[in-house]
Amino acid sequence: MPILSPRRLALAALALTAAGPAYAIDLTRSVDIAAPPAKVWQTIGDFCGIGNWHPAVEKCTPSEQDGMKVRLLSLKGGGTIKEEQVSRDDKVMSYTYTILESPLPVSDYKSTIAVAPEGTGSKVTWSGTFNAKGAPDTVATDAVQGIYESGLKALSEKAK
Repeated sequence: MPILSPRRLALAALALTAAGPAYAIDLTRSVDIAAPPAKVWQTIGDFCGIGNWHPAVEKCTPSEQDGMKVRLLSLKGGGTIKEEQVSRDDKVMSYTYTILESPLPVSDYKSTIAVAPEGTGSKVTWSGTFNAKGAPDTVATDAVQGIYESGLKALSEKAK
């Protein structure tokens, strides 16, 4: 068995590190809303209801694919995002979805939006995990953060 020089050993270690799995980016945003959880869930609980409250979504078209709920979001200014609902709990008031196709600089995206009681009102939490795709982590994070923050702001105004 050949003995590797220290330089070759260091290069091999570097190559293995570079080929290792990327760490996912986790992002969570939330907003308090002065409305009962059931009322807030009525606004966001329909998987395609995002078309009624998110300012970036012009239209949401629902469909089914392999028995799963799918939504096609037509974005204001152009572009579409195709998402699939992977789990839902109406009792807990949350659903989880993944992005199937998107112009966003992300891959392996999975997100949950949930409503919970908070004092006399509600707290809506939108959290996701994803990897940057074709852009630095900061660019991917900024894109998703902008979606969450603008959506939660609009939701807090609509669900009162």
